[in-house]
Amino acid sequence: MASGVAVSDAVIKVFNNMKVHKSSAPEEVKKCKKAVLFCLSEDKNIILEEGKEILVGDVGQTVDHPYTTFVKMLPDKDCRYALYDATYETKESQKEDLVFIFWAPESAPLKSKMIYASSKDAIKKKLTGIASHLLRGLLHSGKQLGGSAVISLEGKSL
Repeated sequence: MASGVAVSDAVIKVFNNMKVHKSSAPEEVKKCKKAVLFCLSEDKNIILEEGKEILVGDVGQTVDHPYTTFVKMLPDKDCRYALYDATYETKESQKEDLVFIFWAPESAPLKSKMIYASSKDAIKKKLTGIASHLLRGLLHSGKQLGGSAVISLEGKSL
């Protein structure tokens, strides 16, 4: 925590709920989060970004592919952290992983990139059990998750 940033309890609660939702009843699963964004508050806490989530029940309700909808939620000119519950296929098998994403577009201010980069370890330590991590450069390609070459993401070929 070199940056002095703390992770809010709400972030940890959302993460834990996303990890265990698979065992919930079908009605409850629809209310679970498929994707969520986290941002830094003015008082240097990592918090949930209000209104920036996709529920499992929303998947298939829009014209866009869930991953496309998720990418559109990311800001063009600022950094974010995100969790995405990805279903993907490798040459070996079909998999499902909760993926941590560090979003830092080139157009983001340098100060924001530095704070988010130096705070990344603080949030990763709190989110125990994350199997895969993506950085901004790999986000659009989705070429590797969990160390394997991905051939489809959310049922869509890459």
